[in-house]
Amino acid sequence: MEENRTLVTEFVFLGFPTCPELQIVLFLIFLIIYTLTLMENFIIICLVVFDHNLHKPMYFFISNFSAVDIGFTSAVVPKLLSDFLMEKKTISLTGCLTQLYLFFSLGAVECVFLAIMSFDRYMAICKPLHYTSVMNSRMCTILAIFCWATGFLWIVVPITFISQLTFCSPNVMNHFICDTSPLFALTCIRSSITELICYTFTSILILSCFVLTILSYIFIINTILNTPSTTGRQKAFSTCTSHLTVISIFYGSVIFMYVRPANAEAALDMDKVIALFYSVITPLINPLIYSLRNKDVTRALKKAMGGNQALGRRQILLLI
Repeated sequence: MEENRTLVTEFVFLGFPTCPELQIVLFLIFLIIYTLTLMENFIIICLVVFDHNLHKPMYFFISNFSAVDIGFTSAVVPKLLSDFLMEKKTISLTGCLTQLYLFFSLGAVECVFLAIMSFDRYMAICKPLHYTSVMNSRMCTILAIFCWATGFLWIVVPITFISQLTFCSPNVMNHFICDTSPLFALTCIRSSITELICYTFTSILILSCFVLTILSYIFIINTILNTPSTTGRQKAFSTCTSHLTVISIFYGSVIFMYVRPANAEAALDMDKVIALFYSVITPLINPLIYSLRNKDVTRALKKAMGGNQALGRRQILLLI
């Protein structure tokens, strides 16, 4: 006999269950992290836009990558912050699907941008004579549009199938965001077709971008090792180290999370920690990796800070 189960139109996040005092502490910590993340990424975007020395393909893609990080963390953190202050952490079904779409779409955009950025480094190091003619402003714009469009369109099919599912009580979701694994666990009837479609779409995108990125760096490393100049090798490696660091952090967590069937309810606590890392911490450290290891960006930042200080001194003198 079938159990009577109530259809639900909202979910309750379990989040990170702690005492109310610790919830306030967590709120302040994540508020600081979110504020720093926005500031860092906005600074990089402004530097690339206003500093003519950074009007190069690599920095154009980095500024787009910063914009993705702003959207990616903003799809998660504001809701997380509000939940720290709420006794009951609820989200409507529509809000859940919207968050899921934005979260997955921006994650997909980030995957494609990492592949495009690796192609940019491949052209710069392996095909330097053709780099300027191939990676011109028109091509960079086309590639950027391709990244954004691919990410937001690729996720439409999985989200459409998920939106057709029905969800039954209990409506408690063991997570702090709407994600596929905890969402599938709350369906009235598990749909293997929907889960397979979501798994296939995410796996194809993640693995294809990952393979293209790895192939680019295999050619890059081979070219660098065959470079006779020690200085040339060091310079080439330094320009790629930051990108490789971001790639390792991003794909290490994303592949573990999504390139596997979404049926491991027992692993949801670990999923929460990993999701917290790549949705909150990674957007914070990405700008630090790019800026601290890049002389052009640090030079542009010092120039901008020096210009603001000089402007401030001139304003003070005028007031005197």
